Amino acid sequence: MDDIQISAKDVQARLASGGNILLVDVREPWEYQLCHIGDARLIPLGTLQAQVNTLLDADEVICYCHHGMRSLDAAVWLRQQGVDSAKSMAGGIERWSVEIDPQVPRY
Repeated sequence: MDDIQISAKDVQARLASGGNILLVDVREPWEYQLCHIGDARLIPLGTLQAQVNTLLDADEVICYCHHGMRSLDAAVWLRQQGVDSAKSMAGGIERWSVEIDPQVPRY
């Protein structure tokens, strides 16, 4: 699982390429309301198990959270469920705000 983490810069490049990438925000709804990345789909970590089947059609599933810990747990679990393309954005939305889009509020 050496390739389970992906940098914010690599996520930005992959999103720009227009591939079948599903960006999954595994934070809580109140966090998503504060800020989120583009068209990210909100699936809080606690509900991921119930929604895993909705992620199977994406070529790549990239999870993110606040700092990258919950999303890493999500990506590991998704891979165990057969979502082999699951990755975690290292540093979460915090790193996205610092490195990619300073308009995304930090909290």
